[in-house]
Amino acid sequence: MEEIRICPNHGFYRGEKCKCGYRGELILEKEKVEKLGRFISGLLRHFPQKFNLEIDKNGWVSFNALSRIVSKKYRWANKWIIKALIYSDEKKRYELKNDRIRARYGHSIDVELSDLPEAEEKILYYGTGEEEAYRILEIGIKPVNQTFVHLSTTVEKSEEVARLRTDKPIILKVDAERARKDGIRILKANDYIALAKEIPPQYLEKL
Repeated sequence: MEEIRICPNHGFYRGEKCKCGYRGELILEKEKVEKLGRFISGLLRHFPQKFNLEIDKNGWVSFNALSRIVSKKYRWANKWIIKALIYSDEKKRYELKNDRIRARYGHSIDVELSDLPEAEEKILYYGTGEEEAYRILEIGIKPVNQTFVHLSTTVEKSEEVARLRTDKPIILKVDAERARKDGIRILKANDYIALAKEIPPQYLEKL
């Protein structure tokens, strides 16, 4: 986890230097970035009801309500700090719009995310280990501990994800174009991640 700093020209960023080379003012240390990120992720993806945080079917909650809960737990985390976390996140985990905030992906609670755009890629990818790959080719990709399966838009990203679990990644190719024509909805969470309720085996092949 990297610290958060601010550049006068490019805003919040993570790491010691901005992309322009400027070493901005420190906003949040690494340890606090990790603590805050874990808590906000939990609120938006896994346990909003534990804190009586109202969440709609598309995963949106009130930014003011979330800020009050976060500030109660961490007195140093005001709205500005929370926005620094969101805007500096290169993985685009969160979306802040019209005083509402949500996680774009990674939910274990039941959400629809039906207002996300449709993914337009003809081919998507799924990285996994060798043993799991052969099982998936038989039964398809199904969510495990999450509401959606997470697909990658590039081979490189799918391999990066797979390497978190195995040293010998297997990449499966998803015929997203045919799946969509057959009525399977695939949503675009960000530039690198697409979501689906499941992908049956007939749309998969080993790359």
